[in-house]
Amino acid sequence: MISEAPIRSPGSSPAPKIAVTGLRKSFGQKQVLDGVDIACHTGESLVIIGGSGTGKSVLIKCILGLMRPDSGSIGIDGVETVGLGRAARAPLMLKFGMLFQGSALFDSLSVWENVAFGLIQGRGMKRQEAREIALRKLAAVGLGPEIAALSPAELSGGMQKRVALARAIAAEPEILFFDEPTTGLDPIMADVINRLIVDCVRGLGATAISITHDMTSARKIGDRIAMLHAGHIVWQGPAAEIERTDNPFVDQFVHGRAEGPIQMEVRAA
Repeated sequence: MISEAPIRSPGSSPAPKIAVTGLRKSFGQKQVLDGVDIACHTGESLVIIGGSGTGKSVLIKCILGLMRPDSGSIGIDGVETVGLGRAARAPLMLKFGMLFQGSALFDSLSVWENVAFGLIQGRGMKRQEAREIALRKLAAVGLGPEIAALSPAELSGGMQKRVALARAIAAEPEILFFDEPTTGLDPIMADVINRLIVDCVRGLGATAISITHDMTSARKIGDRIAMLHAGHIVWQGPAAEIERTDNPFVDQFVHGRAEGPIQMEVRAA
């Protein structure tokens, strides 16, 4: 496995905002994560790339506490989170914002109620105050107040993604997670979303971890990129270096070649 030099030297860098060490997770006989080591520093945007089914979403779910790993360590601001109970984890969850794949908006709620959901349900904020914040966050992603009362079904896919981003940043979290943020969008709207993500992350000074198989998105939003394959991080380094690495896994993935060390199983009909 090849791991390129970190951006910061170990002697001068502060403790990582998120530190994952030796993380393992299996489902039956399938080993999805097999000793993953990854760190993300305060204010850094880390993008994890890899093919479908390589464990990117499982890794994010373990960090969020939605799945419990079989072994390993996950530190958030120096606090070990593996094995934490619900009450002990609750303060950590307030640090997080999440943009889900497919947006995952609530059909039964209006746009502004979707954006304000965490403020009202998770933080006990009064509806009027939460609505005002929701309108400001919608404006931050380029959506006017006229769409606040609409239902998600009345929006295009790109607008739904913007609403989901507004919801992710509504509480101004310290840590943001983006799960395949541009999936299903046309190239122009994907670029709009990428730019909004960069602006929102920088505006908040947040730490961000994104997972994607879209290399255009990875280059746009990432300070650093790591590649997950067969349960391992096989390469990591500054985003600008991904085109220059001679790592065969990265080279095949970045250039979309069928030939290489990554073998896709193809079954005959």
